[in-house]
Amino acid sequence: MVPNDLVYTKDHEWVRIAGGVGTVGITDHAQEALGDLTFVELPAVGQQLAKGDEACAIESSKAAASVYAPVSGKVVEVNPDIEADPGLVNSDCYGKGWFYKIELSDAAEAGSLMKPAAYEKLLEEGQH
Repeated sequence: MVPNDLVYTKDHEWVRIAGGVGTVGITDHAQEALGDLTFVELPAVGQQLAKGDEACAIESSKAAASVYAPVSGKVVEVNPDIEADPGLVNSDCYGKGWFYKIELSDAAEAGSLMKPAAYEKLLEEGQH
């Protein structure tokens, strides 16, 4: 079951939007597929990201991967806890394992992201 207060990308990022700011992370499916995270490179506070831009680089026991911006905007905060302990993404990907917060430049972009039921269907159909 995926959290209902989030929207999702087909690349397994999630975003929780509140007050024009989105908190971004990767889904349980993504962290499980990657295995134990060993390194996280976060974007710089103040960095402008366009939807689809590479925002973070991550490495795990299995692979290196990128985390893409699900929406456009300016990075307003990063999570230093996951740089010190990347395993937080594995243990609490929807809570303490978030990556960064972004001030949305176009709130309408979030409307193109998947609702929880659509994301669940993507996973069930094996389109990942």
